[in-house]
Amino acid sequence: MNLSVPRRVTAAAALAALALAGLTGTSAAAGQAAAVTPPDIPLANVKQHLADLQSIANANGGNRAHGRTGYKASIDFVKAKLDAAGYTTTLQTFTSSGATGYNLIADWPGGDPNQVLMTGAHLDSVTAGPGINDNGSGSAAILETALAVSRAQLQPTKHLRFAWWGAEELGLIGSKYYVNNLPTTERSKISGYLNFDMIGSPNPGYFVYDDDPTLEQTFKDYFAGLGIPTEIETEGDGRSDHAPFKNVGIPVGGLFSGADYIKTAAQAQKWGGTSGQAFDRCYHASCDTTANINDTALDRNADAIAYAIWSLSTGTTPPAGTVFENTADVAVPDNGAAVTSSVDVTGITGNAPSTLKVGVDIVHTYIGDLVVDLVAPDGSVYNLSNRAGGSTDNINTTYTVNASSEVANGTWKLRVQDKASIDTGYINGFKLTFP
Repeated sequence: MNLSVPRRVTAAAALAALALAGLTGTSAAAGQAAAVTPPDIPLANVKQHLADLQSIANANGGNRAHGRTGYKASIDFVKAKLDAAGYTTTLQTFTSSGATGYNLIADWPGGDPNQVLMTGAHLDSVTAGPGINDNGSGSAAILETALAVSRAQLQPTKHLRFAWWGAEELGLIGSKYYVNNLPTTERSKISGYLNFDMIGSPNPGYFVYDDDPTLEQTFKDYFAGLGIPTEIETEGDGRSDHAPFKNVGIPVGGLFSGADYIKTAAQAQKWGGTSGQAFDRCYHASCDTTANINDTALDRNADAIAYAIWSLSTGTTPPAGTVFENTADVAVPDNGAAVTSSVDVTGITGNAPSTLKVGVDIVHTYIGDLVVDLVAPDGSVYNLSNRAGGSTDNINTTYTVNASSEVANGTWKLRVQDKASIDTGYINGFKLTFP
């Protein structure tokens, strides 16, 4: 890293997701359910990749830095594994500081070429050491995840692309070169870029990039399933390879376990480890070896990467104008308690839109008596009508609500209360339309 410039989805959950797409009830559906369940990334495999990168550094002057033989050997090592696993690999060259640099791009066959989910990590180290946490950890984790895609013969909805960047430590040179040389039409096809830079720090924290709400929530959901609190990543914000993507408008997200900043007492209390010490005391130093890795953090973050890739690339995205509706009548008592009509929203990725359409159909003889609210799954309340309309009969209209701070999936309620006497009515229908 350049600072100078539910643990798994269950098979039942996967089957439920397939039911939404009308795929259950056949043996083929059961096979697909297994395929879309995010795997447990074997920690031993990730650590073996790190041991191999350490051996490469040992054989090449103690580092894997840009322009050094250790870096080219690292690229060749990763490329050979991906080629054998069925990826289409491309070696992109550039020049920096008078030396040839290399980016490795690996595409998994299939998926929508107009919706590319891209995952990347920088592969170079500084000259001072082998760079096993920075950033062998991210590089090894996405390598093993890519190999897991191959083992599963995953058939994602989106096209999957993985990248290992060169010369990050000199100022994001490799990733900038890739983005700057990518035609605008190709940039527009990248639906998201996930970056992993230092995910096995020995005194770890659990930091999530907050650049894109959907990508951020995906990682938060994973760690929430483990009961692990997260914090927003600010230590290296904009100083790793997601920055060039973000700068051209591509949604970005990622994970980070901390570098040379100091862990606070509050952070040690919730994550363990030692307060008053750096997350990684060997940051950019010769001691950044295989001994400089926290296995628990590496394991959790590697599994989180797989969770995100499977979730974001295989989920069925409902088409534009998807409607969730409840047409059951609900009586509204005269000058009585509030009543609700509910809809269960499923299959929507990320947060609700800023233009959520709320269809309200209330039969009532005096709508000036009524307070009408939309209640989000977390209990947040959005008032739609507060005793407006006087003696007019009935509310049959569509409201537009900025619900972008709410997670889309969950139970949404239309809440109606009659605040005065004499007139009565009922909820005739309630629907949410996602644009």
